[in-house]
Amino acid sequence: QVQLVESGGGLVQAGGSLRLSCVCSDASFSRYPMGWFRRASGKGREFVAALNWSGGSTFYADSVKGRFTISRDNAKNTVYLQMNSLKPEDTAVYLCAARTLHSASYYYTATNEYDYWGQGTQVTVSS
Repeated sequence: QVQLVESGGGLVQAGGSLRLSCVCSDASFSRYPMGWFRRASGKGREFVAALNWSGGSTFYADSVKGRFTISRDNAKNTVYLQMNSLKPEDTAVYLCAARTLHSASYYYTATNEYDYWGQGTQVTVSS
C-alpha cells in the first residue's frame, strides 16, 4: 500500500511563498509520475502541476504557471511544490497524487490517471 503524506501548508499573506512536501512510503517512488492537485471549499479537485518519474518533464495549470514549481528528489522519496506570489484564490487543500500503474515517460493531469492520494495540507492566503 502506497502512502503519501503532505506537509508545509499554512497561513500566508498575499504575495508570500510556501513550499509543500509530499513523502511517499513506497520504495518504487522513483518510477512514479507525480502530481499536485488542489480542492477549494465547495469545489472539486483541480489540477495544479505534474512531473514525470525523473522530474525532467513538468506541466502546470495556466493559473499557476510562472508562480509555482514542481520538483522531486528520488533519493528522499519526496515531491515538492514551491509556491511563490501567492494569491487569495490559491487558498485550498493541496493534495499530492502518485501513479503506480504502467506509465510512459510522461506526466499526467487528470484525477482518474492517479491511483494513490495523500490526505492533503491546507493553504490559506489572506488578502
